Amino acid sequence: MKIKSRYNSFYYEDMLESEIQDFDPAECALLVIDMQNANLRQGMSGGECEGPGQEERWAPFRKRLTEVLIPNIKKLEAAFRGAGAQVMFARIAALRRDGRDRSLDQKMPGFNNLLFFKDDECSQVISEIGPVGEEFVFTKTTDSTVAGTNIRLILRNMGIESVTCCGILTDQCVSCTVRSLADESFRVNVVDDACAAATMELHEHELEIINHIYCTVLSTPEALSWIKG
Repeated sequence: MKIKSRYNSFYYEDMLESEIQDFDPAECALLVIDMQNANLRQGMSGGECEGPGQEERWAPFRKRLTEVLIPNIKKLEAAFRGAGAQVMFARIAALRRDGRDRSLDQKMPGFNNLLFFKDDECSQVISEIGPVGEEFVFTKTTDSTVAGTNIRLILRNMGIESVTCCGILTDQCVSCTVRSLADESFRVNVVDDACAAATMELHEHELEIINHIYCTVLSTPEALSWIKG
């Protein structure tokens, strides 16, 4: 399937189309990254996105999360499940309440120094788009789902070769996961209108960086057409 190429960086500014292989439900999985309760509302996130003035600052992000990402992720999940393909989830959650098990990038001062304990409400996947039945939920204390979990082994054991990623943040955990999957020789797609960064500028810039090298960027309608064949 060919799609119109967008988010072209300097390296690929002449590329007009991207091509993805035919959808095979036995070899394809959807990975929903860090769509957790903590990101939905003020007072749950902690760290640098709370406090005076921060609610207004983060309002566009939360609006995109609820009005764009969640509806589109629901469509993607329904399509993957309907086709008999795997739906998987990743979440940030410390295994200890003191967070000592977190990797260094999850302990850095500022925004990224967030501590979500695995059993708390804030760390759970948003129920509206949460796992069904035996769907995998990978708990990580790193930005990369690949570095922080056994997802690589699970994907190989299940014969999955293509992973479609969505969720947050585009320029952090999504990007780290995409790059790691690509380095492990998985075919990777990223659904642009099912991802978000803190700002649209960061979101679009990161998609320009990873598109064509580490993944193929497509929209929700394009992904649904791909699944339907």
